[in-house]
Amino acid sequence: MRRVGLTGGIGSGKSTVAKILQTCGATVLDADHIARMCTQAGGAAIPDIRHHFGETFVSADGAMDRDRMRTHVFANPQAKQLLESIIHPRVHEELERLLQTSPADCVVFDVPLLVESDRWRPQLDTVLVVDCEHETQIARVMARNGWPRQQVESVIAQQSPRAKRLASADGVLWNDGIDLPALQALVLGMTRRLGL
Repeated sequence: MRRVGLTGGIGSGKSTVAKILQTCGATVLDADHIARMCTQAGGAAIPDIRHHFGETFVSADGAMDRDRMRTHVFANPQAKQLLESIIHPRVHEELERLLQTSPADCVVFDVPLLVESDRWRPQLDTVLVVDCEHETQIARVMARNGWPRQQVESVIAQQSPRAKRLASADGVLWNDGIDLPALQALVLGMTRRLGL
C-alpha cells in the first residue's frame, strides 16, 4: 500500500485535488474532517477543550466555538500548542484506524499541517504539495469563506512558509490559472509519473 501525503496552503485547491485522487481509486483520509468530528457536539476532544479552555470556547450546542478558538489561538501560541496537543493525537489515532480498514492500494492523507508536524514524513512514501499564487489563495478563501482579507492573511501567516512546503514535496501540483479539466489532467500525469 502506497502512503501519499497531500498538503498545501489554505485556498490552494488541496481538497479539489483530493477529490480527483479519490476518483482515481485512492482512499482519501481527511485530517480536517476528523478534527471537525472531534470538536463537534459530543466529539472526543470536547471534554478536554472544556477543561483546558473553559465553557466560553464551547458553544450552546456543545461543539467547539471555532471562530472564538481561532481568534484565541492566533493571538496566543501557547493556546495553539495546547489545542493541537488535544486534537492532533485523536486525529492521528483515527487516521491510523481508518488506514487499517482501507482496501485501496493507495491511501492519500489529506493533512493541512503535514509540513508543520515531524510525525508525518517518516510514515509517507510520497508528499504532494498543491500550490498557487498568494493572491489566488486570498481571493479563493475570501470567496469561499466570506472572510475579510486580513483574516485570510492571518491564517496564511500561521501556516508553514511556501518554501518549506515546496522543499518537502516529491511532486508539486501548480493550481493557478487553470480550469478543473486541466487540473485533473495535471493530477493524472503526476500520479503516473510517481507510480501511484
